[in-house]
Amino acid sequence: MNPSQTAVATDKLEQLKAVTVVVADTGDIEAIKKYEPQDCTTNPSLILKAAQLEGYSGLMDEARGWLKSGESVDDVIDKLTVRVGTELTKIVPGNVSTEVDARLSFDQDALLARARHLIALYEENGVGKDRILIKLAATWEGIEAARILEGEGIRCNITLLFNLEQAIASAQAGAYLISPFVGRITDWYKKSTGTQDYAVDEDPGVQSVREIYHHFKSHGYKTIIMGASFRSAAQVEALAGCDRLTISPQLLGELAADNGKLEVKLNEGLGSEKEEKITEAQFRYSLASNAMAGEKLYEGIRGFAADTEKLGKLLAEVKQN
Repeated sequence: MNPSQTAVATDKLEQLKAVTVVVADTGDIEAIKKYEPQDCTTNPSLILKAAQLEGYSGLMDEARGWLKSGESVDDVIDKLTVRVGTELTKIVPGNVSTEVDARLSFDQDALLARARHLIALYEENGVGKDRILIKLAATWEGIEAARILEGEGIRCNITLLFNLEQAIASAQAGAYLISPFVGRITDWYKKSTGTQDYAVDEDPGVQSVREIYHHFKSHGYKTIIMGASFRSAAQVEALAGCDRLTISPQLLGELAADNGKLEVKLNEGLGSEKEEKITEAQFRYSLASNAMAGEKLYEGIRGFAADTEKLGKLLAEVKQN
């Protein structure tokens, strides 16, 4: 793949695939089959949505049996998440990201235990850890857990990432991949400034990922950058050439329906600039001093935790039927 030239293909999705690894931001098997991404990523919100799709009705029936046998709701959620992920490994050639319970985001030991448990469940389902990325929220504890897991050969995807300091700390910990969010940053700035819309090159979410991309490349960090949380196809196009982009089925469809020319926006080789290791105090202060990053991180954790609890209630309802 050589992104040095303007991509040429029939539609923008195919052009994007030529310069960026496209990842499906969904657990919807039919959507993944339709758009043929390299990887796919899930989170508690997507697992909750997937669990209510007709294609997963048999799995929900199976979950009823697990609950009736006396397994805890949390254990069943883990098993359900892994079973969804296992199905996804059958239809994408690359990685499937699976998120650790967001309620554990500030407990390093609990994150480690749950991550290892998820990998063990995958292995029981015949899926090796070489196919799985463990998703951890970009808290200090999550990033330190990733440092240890990477040393054990368990690759990590650091998510809910909103500022450069979170990104640098993740790269210095040796995380395999980071997921800097675009749309949620834009949402915050629109609300806080009263701006109705941004030109794409002035979009704060797009600018944030471009800043991280440039910093990583100039400093020689090998951690993969995967832009996430898109609100529009224009935001996706503005990051064409980024290492990876995780995109919803709706936006994948918009890109596939557009036969215009896609311009490559990001294309840098690795440099060798040096910088000091970011400290825990610097990391925590960056979230305290950056209102957007701090608010969106904690809001994201609350949201994923709430959807995990909703999934638990859905399973409990199944148990009573």
